[in-house]
Amino acid sequence: MTDAYTRTVQLSTEFIENGDPLGWFEALYATANGDPNAVPWARLTPNALLLDWLDRDLIRGKTAIVIGCGLGDDAEELAKRGLNVTGFDISESAIAWCDRRFPNSPVTYQVADLFALPEAWKGTFDFVLESYTIQAMPPELRAKAIPKIAELVASSGQLLVICRGREPEQDLTTVPFPLTKAELIGFQQAGLSEMEFEDLAEPGTVRRFRVRYEK
Repeated sequence: MTDAYTRTVQLSTEFIENGDPLGWFEALYATANGDPNAVPWARLTPNALLLDWLDRDLIRGKTAIVIGCGLGDDAEELAKRGLNVTGFDISESAIAWCDRRFPNSPVTYQVADLFALPEAWKGTFDFVLESYTIQAMPPELRAKAIPKIAELVASSGQLLVICRGREPEQDLTTVPFPLTKAELIGFQQAGLSEMEFEDLAEPGTVRRFRVRYEK
């Protein structure tokens, strides 16, 4: 894990400094050569904070989309729970990996850029999952990413955000870049209502926010 994290920091720093803040995703997945241990966040299981939330039976609707779906575990879990799921990632290698892992999957996996999404997706999804994608972007991209994510939520739909959290005075150095509560207000400014904000800060653990929005 340490080596994978070190490699991730090196790649992301290099690409960000060269003016390509999203290019490192493809570079990371492509150079992993099919080894999930080379991808720091690849657990090959759904996010525990997503599972816990789903078990509370708060989700509703039929269509879902997973932002930056990575190797597909969260998307597969949503499909198992009866949703018609789309998972997208900017990395072609990540999507190809999903197709290999889940050859008979009901999930629609697609290569797409959050900043240039298909028009047909806007306002389409009853449930949108954003888990750990924004925190992988440098701060200057976040204000642009947040309204793009909000655009995907259908009328009366839901957005669940899971991310690392921090206080404003904490320095940002390398990926991942935790978010502040103030930054997340951008979702409300984009037309969503905050329904629940959980600050999951426990001693000895990484601080995380889990936030539910509705439109």
